[in-house]
Amino acid sequence: MKDILFPPACPICSNPRPVIDNRKMNICPWCLKYITYIKEPACLKCGKALEDDNREYCKDCTDKQHLFNQAVSVYEYSEGIKQSIYNFKYHNKREYAEVYADEISGRYGDVINMWQPDVIMPVPIHVSKLKSRGYNQAGLIAESLSKKLNIEYNEHSLIRTRATSPMKDLNDIQRTKNLQKAFKIADNVIIYNKVLIVDDIYTTGTTIDACAECLKRAGVKEVYAVTLCVGRGF
Repeated sequence: MKDILFPPACPICSNPRPVIDNRKMNICPWCLKYITYIKEPACLKCGKALEDDNREYCKDCTDKQHLFNQAVSVYEYSEGIKQSIYNFKYHNKREYAEVYADEISGRYGDVINMWQPDVIMPVPIHVSKLKSRGYNQAGLIAESLSKKLNIEYNEHSLIRTRATSPMKDLNDIQRTKNLQKAFKIADNVIIYNKVLIVDDIYTTGTTIDACAECLKRAGVKEVYAVTLCVGRGF
């Protein structure tokens, strides 16, 4: 009844998702041309698509030692998914979270189960942004993903202590400085050995690294990450 009154929308075109062979599609087949899924070869550390079959790591991960253990992403950062995430974050398209989580679990459910995380945590947003936006987009994806994979969801242990500048206009050094002391642990997370962090976009890994540093300092042994989209690695 809910689907009839409020048809679930395709996250690319926002039209009702089609039903093909009695199965509701996550994305309209004709919208697939606007997105690109990450395919092999991909960086073994951050999950960026690679153009060179002989490489195992992208340039970023070759030059920089990340604090997280491993990360994967579903899509390459293209115009279609860029606009989709923008609508999700700023135009209250909260229903996209269910599709995003289904896409993640469909492509990386086996990988996540191999990692065996004890808990799924979203990258937190500052309380000021939460009040203005009304929701944490990463939290919606993470919560839906936790239900699909039957993994505990925790949005309270890792918190953002201060509002930070938008990362898109900053270089790598500025990104690191921007996130210094931006996160803290609100309660005892040493009960978790492995944590899976969820976010919408992976660029340089600075945000995931900052979360991983905070969690590992508190006693977590391994930190993994899954994001919706990531830039291409060279």
